[in-house]
Amino acid sequence: MEELWRETRISAEPESEVVLTYRQPDGVEPVTLRYERELPERMRPRPEERVPYPPAPKGANPLNPPEKPRTRWGVRVYVGMSLLVILICLGVGIWYVGQYGWALPGSAMPDLHPGQDDRAPWEDDYFYWDTEEPENTAITIPAYPTGGETRLSLSAAGELPALTPQQVYDRVTPSVVAVLGREESYSSMVSAGTGVIFSPNGYILTNCHVIAGCSVCTVLVTDVHGVDAQYDAKVVGYDEDADLAVLKVEAEDLPAAAFGVSDDLRVGDPVYAIGNPLGVELRNTLTSGIVSAINRDVNVDGVTMTLLQTTAALNSGNSGGPLINQYGQVIGINTIKMMSRYDTIEGLGFAIPSSLALRWVNELIEFGELQPQPVLGVTINRIPQTLPDGAVGLRLEAITDGLSGDRAGLRAGDYLVAFAGQDVVSYQQLLNIRRDLRVGDEVAVRVYREGEYLEMTMIMMAES
Repeated sequence: MEELWRETRISAEPESEVVLTYRQPDGVEPVTLRYERELPERMRPRPEERVPYPPAPKGANPLNPPEKPRTRWGVRVYVGMSLLVILICLGVGIWYVGQYGWALPGSAMPDLHPGQDDRAPWEDDYFYWDTEEPENTAITIPAYPTGGETRLSLSAAGELPALTPQQVYDRVTPSVVAVLGREESYSSMVSAGTGVIFSPNGYILTNCHVIAGCSVCTVLVTDVHGVDAQYDAKVVGYDEDADLAVLKVEAEDLPAAAFGVSDDLRVGDPVYAIGNPLGVELRNTLTSGIVSAINRDVNVDGVTMTLLQTTAALNSGNSGGPLINQYGQVIGINTIKMMSRYDTIEGLGFAIPSSLALRWVNELIEFGELQPQPVLGVTINRIPQTLPDGAVGLRLEAITDGLSGDRAGLRAGDYLVAFAGQDVVSYQQLLNIRRDLRVGDEVAVRVYREGEYLEMTMIMMAES
């Protein structure tokens, strides 16, 4: 061992303490004393159990091993939870902006129409119609010759028994077909809708917008065994304003549906719809509801249509399918559903009444297009008035110059008492009579004017 140095400090004070301080010279390395001996045999691990120790790091002291690093689980959990909360808030924010724009909760309605203020239910663009029309509405499906002898006919329910929903489905669903349209240059489908067979020799009725923009049309007919028969359809005729189209497939003995008289319906009557909502995957879906309104005038893209309103669920793909009464008769062709970008709307479906479609369908078969419709050229008060002698009449509020009423000599203030040989007691009755008239027909008219009855003749004219 190295020699130690000694320093002595002697205090001058009495009873002072003598302190001897030893200081190791600089540059002397410390010496570690360690005694090692082999372990007894019983304490030695078997050869196969021996695990080699990793070499100690350089400069490590075996008598004072380094501390193991502490695992900071608290910090990790805090950071992870913070990131999760941030992601959730970011997702909610993206969803809110997508739904409501940048408006704050409780503020004014978001501006989904740039340049316009908040929309209101009475404004024109608050609601819209689910008509599924593509941008290109040109119909280039091969044509079928017109002028065939087949005609659509209606039958009154009379004493027919009311059917259960299961019986209605079993009776009508064989007549319901899937109408698939596409462009010839594309293999993918452009539209998918529904149709109803109304004659055994292959005449099918559907909506015009179902085949809009199509050059090829395919019809799938399902038999009682659930097997599909595929037919290439040709178009007999169509009309965009009436939203009706007649197709023809080369087949015989097809199951034709029976058509009833929609004029006999009353609000609250049960009705059923069968169609292909959202495409062919959900084919022949049955929904039920009631008649919500009759002869409802609605404006669809600038065209006023007189429709049946129903609560039966209608969705994209139901278009062209039948609306059926409780006797298993088709009394309407489902055409549109009212929707809104601002509100949730349910149970507002509309169908073309069979009584109104009768003439149009037969004109499409005969001519391929609708013929000019006759107009009276008068504005009529819908509230019937009782005349001094007890008769009932409808007051004429205005006369359109140059049309049928004006040329017949009718005046504002006259009361229309009889039309085409029938006493007129309601405005709807007058519309039903006019429905069977054609341009050029001569119609006898009786009016009450200033205490006397006048007999006139009205020649039906087309609207200019």
